[in-house]
Amino acid sequence: MPTGTSSWTSNDLPSFAGRTVVVTGANSGLGRIAAGHLARAGAHVVLAVRDLDRGRTAAASMDGDTEVRRLDLADLSSIREFADAWSGDIDVLLNNAGVMHVPEGRTADGFETQFGTNHLGHFALTDMLLPHIRDRVVTMSSLLHRMGSIDLDDLNWERRSYNRSAAYNQSKLANLLFSLELQRRLTRSGSSVRSMAAHPGYAATNLQSRTDNRLLDAAGAIGNRVIAQSAEAGAWPLLFAASLELPGGSYVGPSQLMESRGHPALAGRTAAASDLDLAEKLWDASTTLTS
Repeated sequence: MPTGTSSWTSNDLPSFAGRTVVVTGANSGLGRIAAGHLARAGAHVVLAVRDLDRGRTAAASMDGDTEVRRLDLADLSSIREFADAWSGDIDVLLNNAGVMHVPEGRTADGFETQFGTNHLGHFALTDMLLPHIRDRVVTMSSLLHRMGSIDLDDLNWERRSYNRSAAYNQSKLANLLFSLELQRRLTRSGSSVRSMAAHPGYAATNLQSRTDNRLLDAAGAIGNRVIAQSAEAGAWPLLFAASLELPGGSYVGPSQLMESRGHPALAGRTAAASDLDLAEKLWDASTTLTS
């Protein structure tokens, strides 16, 4: 449960003038909303997207200084190309992009699609961009991390019978463990860069309707209309974690109805998401997979 409450909204976002922010998955959903608010707050916002045309359409709808660059988190060569082309500082990296409950599949490098995109893609991107980052990294997790478990012997579902929900939950738990271990390593190295995490609660986005399963898509559409909070409110925890003076390792989510909706506040982690030994082991496995 949250450790505090607030009335914070995107209207309280401070000035980002002179700052550079990279947002993955910024062509739609929460990433697009967050990118738009950050651009209006004065940031130079880089929309890191797989589809350049959709990214340019999104950027054209935003007021402020934006730039679109191609990034496919399901392809390590695309991540390396993005990182190699980067020069200059990055104040904030928002690891927002993700896929949810998709059918069994493989990334360009043979990783299970959800683990490979949601976790390994952002793990590799952060590692490659870290020398440029000056303030913080914010990684998007999910309430569903609470149902997740990490199978270090079968991270890519090569031995188990595939379960799309369990695979998604594993990837979201991995996001939290990554943010935890990243902060531990930053602290140990004496870096002032902070690692944060956030989750949107239950927010109405297109993520729930891109499962390639008619029943799941229909259920997601109904849930978005009847239960979910708006995508605008779902983006608040990401913006809160990106802008407030919070300690490294903070995790932000909605403050009401078991963290499913409301204004952003510090959120709770499961015991698994706080397991430092598991976080280190996952880091080592992720390094091996993406090297």
